[in-house]
Amino acid sequence: MAKYARLRERLVATSVLTPDRLIEAPAADWDDLGLVHSAEYVAAVAGGTLSREVQRRIGFPWSAGMVERSRRSVGATIAAARSAFEEGLSANLAGGTHHAFADRGEGYCVFNDVAVAARVLRRDGLADRILVVDCDVHQGNGTAAIFRDDPAVFTFSMHGAHNFPFRKEASDLDVALDDGVGDAEYLPLLERHLDEVLDRHQPDAVFYLAGADPYEGDRLGRLKMTIGGLRARDEIVLGRCRALGLPVATAMSGGYAPDVDAIVTIHANTIAAAAALARRTERIGNPAIRSRGGATAAPSTGSATRAEAE
Repeated sequence: MAKYARLRERLVATSVLTPDRLIEAPAADWDDLGLVHSAEYVAAVAGGTLSREVQRRIGFPWSAGMVERSRRSVGATIAAARSAFEEGLSANLAGGTHHAFADRGEGYCVFNDVAVAARVLRRDGLADRILVVDCDVHQGNGTAAIFRDDPAVFTFSMHGAHNFPFRKEASDLDVALDDGVGDAEYLPLLERHLDEVLDRHQPDAVFYLAGADPYEGDRLGRLKMTIGGLRARDEIVLGRCRALGLPVATAMSGGYAPDVDAIVTIHANTIAAAAALARRTERIGNPAIRSRGGATAAPSTGSATRAEAE
């Protein structure tokens, strides 16, 4: 949990962002959560009536603070998604809660922030076709299940084949990696599959889950990517999408290295890559960027930011 505050501090201390680019998130509306999650599950979270089994699968006990944080984490991703249509690139400095299903949470995820934000974009007429690029080391099983029968949302997951969740769901495209895969194998696979997916699905907007847990020092990751390789991963995803003029909302997702500073560095590099790309886009101009309004926001435990830093 310490990574969230330290990430915000690092981005300001290194002048990747100025404080005015970090905006507190609103809590997601209960009605917005209901676009994805069942009424029974939302009511149980709100009222504190989750069963012990559901709390065990989530990974921490119910509390009013847990509810508030979960709603704000979703609210930040919704706000970042809206802002991306005006700014081109935006990010939630938390989020990426991709293990939450429609009727339950698991794996430290209560509500599925990207799924809710995608449904909000479609409901509000901001996007018809959406791509989720999930580069967390753990498969986005909740997201895959939620959108299994929804052709408007394409789910693309690159994850460890032998890692949690041990019962995988079927994404639209799953790239399952053996233990020990590093930069040299990962990055060409990402480039090839991302180009194919962008061409095949023709999205109007992209959500990018930039997990820090493929890192070689992660205690739960089982892959062997370097910090430099993860920065290259970010540049590939963000660069490909922005070259097509697509708005991109990024969420930080997982990171479990014993060295918290390494996690913060990986996440900070993601935002720095987005900020650098936004500055280049701003200088040269990009007529494909669609401006439809919005603001960006952040949860109190982290932050979200418009990524075109001063």
